[in-house]
Amino acid sequence: MLKSQNPSAPEHRRDLAADGGALSMSHNDSRSFFNLSQLVLSAGQIKPSPALKHSKITYFEVEIVDVQSKRQICIVDKVLPASTVLDVKHKFHKACPQWYPSRVGLQLERNGPFLKDSISIQSLAVSSIITLYFTDLGQQVGWTTFFLTEYTGPLLIYLLFYIRLSTIYDQVESTKNFRHPVVHLACFCHCLHYIRHLLETLFVHKFSEGHTPLKNMIKGCAFYWGFTSWIAYYINHPRYTPPSFGHKQVSYAAFAFLMCEAGNHFINVALAHQTNTGNRTCFPSPTYNPFTWLFLLVSCPNYTYEAGSWISFTVMTQTLPVGIFAFLMVIQMSLWAQKKHKLYLKRFYPEVRRKAAMIPIIF
Repeated sequence: MLKSQNPSAPEHRRDLAADGGALSMSHNDSRSFFNLSQLVLSAGQIKPSPALKHSKITYFEVEIVDVQSKRQICIVDKVLPASTVLDVKHKFHKACPQWYPSRVGLQLERNGPFLKDSISIQSLAVSSIITLYFTDLGQQVGWTTFFLTEYTGPLLIYLLFYIRLSTIYDQVESTKNFRHPVVHLACFCHCLHYIRHLLETLFVHKFSEGHTPLKNMIKGCAFYWGFTSWIAYYINHPRYTPPSFGHKQVSYAAFAFLMCEAGNHFINVALAHQTNTGNRTCFPSPTYNPFTWLFLLVSCPNYTYEAGSWISFTVMTQTLPVGIFAFLMVIQMSLWAQKKHKLYLKRFYPEVRRKAAMIPIIF
C-alpha cells in the first residue's frame, strides 16, 4: 500500500522562510526607495535659489548714509522689490526736500561707482535692509539745457561783432574800410556751424539719463563764448586783412568746411539711429551715403569732421585766434575719441578692432 509523500516539516518551514524573506526584502527595498526620494526632495529645499530668496519679502528698507561722515540721514521704508534707484531718490527727496533727485548720487559701496537710475532695488539686496551711501552732486542741469546754452552764446556773440557795434569798433573806421567778401562768408559759416549744433541737440541727439553739474556748463560756456568773442573781434575788425592766397584759398577752404559740416550731420544721424539685433545694439556701418564711409577707417568720424571744420575755417579766415581754437579743439576731441574708442572696443570689438579712434593711422 502506497503512502502519499508530503514534505517534511523542516523543509516546509525552510520554503516558507524563503518566501517570507523574499517578501520582506521587497518590502524593505520599497521603504528604502521611498526614504531616499523624500531625502532628495527635502535636500532641494535646504538652500533656496537666489531668485526665491526675496520672494516672500513685500517691502525693502533703504538706509541712506552720508558717504563722508557715515552718519545715517534717513531710512526710506516700504520700497517695493520692483522699484528702481530713481524711485528711491524720489522718496528720499520727499524726506529731505533740499536734495532733489538729479542732485543725489547713491553708491552701494563708499568707493564704488554711482548707481544708475534704472537699476532695480531687488538686484542690490541681500536682505530686507539695504544701505546706500549718499553724495551731494551739487547744482545740476539737464544735458539739453547744457548744450543749448553752450551753443546759443557763440551764435549771438558773433552776430554782435559782425554788425560792428559802436561800443566795440570805431565808427569812422567801420564806415571807411571796405569789408572783404570773406568776412561775410565767415559769418555765414560760423552761424551755420552753431545752428546745426542747436538743431541736432533738439531733434537728433539722444542724451543719456542723468544730468551734469552746473559748474561744467559754466566752464564750457566760458570756453566757447570767450573764444568766439576773440575770433569775431579779429575777423570783423575794420583793419582785417584777407588771406594771403586770395579767392582760391577762401573758396577751397569754404568748400572743405561745408563738406565737413555735412559729414558731421550725417554721422550724428547715423549714430542716433543705430540698429538693434535682438538685445544688442550694432555699431553703425557705412551706407550708400558717401559721408558715412568714414566709418570704415575710424570709430568716431563725427570728431574727425568736427576737427576738419575748424581747420578749414582757420585756412579760410587766416587768423591766429581761430588757429589756436582749432588746435585746442583737435586735442580735446582726440581725447574724447580715445575714451569712446575704448568703450566701443568693449561693446563692438569685432567691428572696431581694426579702426583708429579719430584720425586714421595717427590716433
